Amino acid sequence: MKKRRKIAVVTGSRADYGYLLPVIRRIYKSDELQLRLIITGMHLSPRHGNTCRLIERDGFNINAKVPMLPMLESWTYMPEAIGDGIKGIALALDKLSPDILLVFGDRIETLAGAIAGSYMNIVVAHMHGGDRSKGDIDERARHAITKMSHLHFPATRLSAKRIRKMGERKELIFPVGSTTIDVIKGLKLKTRKQLGADLGLDDRDFVLVLQNPVTTEPQASYAEMKETLLALRSFPELAKVVVMPNADAGYLGINRAIEEFKKEVKLKVFINLERLDYLSLFNYARALIGNSSSGIIEAPSFKLPAINLGIRQAGRERSTNVIDVPHDKAKIVRAIRKALYDKKFKEQVRRCVSPYGD
Repeated sequence: MKKRRKIAVVTGSRADYGYLLPVIRRIYKSDELQLRLIITGMHLSPRHGNTCRLIERDGFNINAKVPMLPMLESWTYMPEAIGDGIKGIALALDKLSPDILLVFGDRIETLAGAIAGSYMNIVVAHMHGGDRSKGDIDERARHAITKMSHLHFPATRLSAKRIRKMGERKELIFPVGSTTIDVIKGLKLKTRKQLGADLGLDDRDFVLVLQNPVTTEPQASYAEMKETLLALRSFPELAKVVVMPNADAGYLGINRAIEEFKKEVKLKVFINLERLDYLSLFNYARALIGNSSSGIIEAPSFKLPAINLGIRQAGRERSTNVIDVPHDKAKIVRAIRKALYDKKFKEQVRRCVSPYGD
């Protein structure tokens, strides 16, 4: 009987888990592969909702839990986390002895996993490498992960070309598109009525706000979030659904701004959301506002206007649904009005095509 190969998967946040989930399911159901899940980062953080519970609810066995996020935020926050992650993931890999380690994207959990795996001579497979995001440290981390990986699954042809230019072997680069597109196409979304009942939303039109810190300027996070919220105050007719930020350096500043303006701007705030609720919000929102890659990768599939703020996603391939603006109240207000009321732009969004797959 042929030996089943063990595939270890590192996931550290609600975001990367959403992209990894279709692959995790296929590994789990395979007669030729064995799944080994390593959970770390935000999944184990009470501040971010202990999202490991969502993984357990999906029916997967968690083989290792690696706490790596420090309790206090400082300039050493992310290097400390990476160091703890490398050590913890290395110990988990030593115990699990996988044939392949699968990682996603550019987050610190991914970097820690890739370092541990590559130095232990484990084959590292990397999803979503080769993307650009020049305004953040994420791009440098992503390209470093690429160089530590052996198998590459970029989301676009252009990303595949970048990986090839980094010296990686052509026969080990597989441009497969973004797995989240497959999830969207195969998912039965909630009705507007059901979504409202489950999340406590009224019948008003709403905008979705997803804003994360920029790791190269974490001290600006509070002021940047404040500009967004002041702009939203100009639209009292709209409900505002806010999902709290990831755990990157600077997230406490965003959290503070949200708490300060929560009542004044009438925000509906969620620490995290299940994937079905998250994507159902995309289906009914009038616009997405913030600097999340979801505005660039997922939003085109819903023909959803995305107002992309600041430099965090600079250089990332995008469709015609995106309006790029700086963190400036007046310019954000103009962009929201364009997204909501400009007929020419709305038609442009309706015709948008995602570079991440169909």
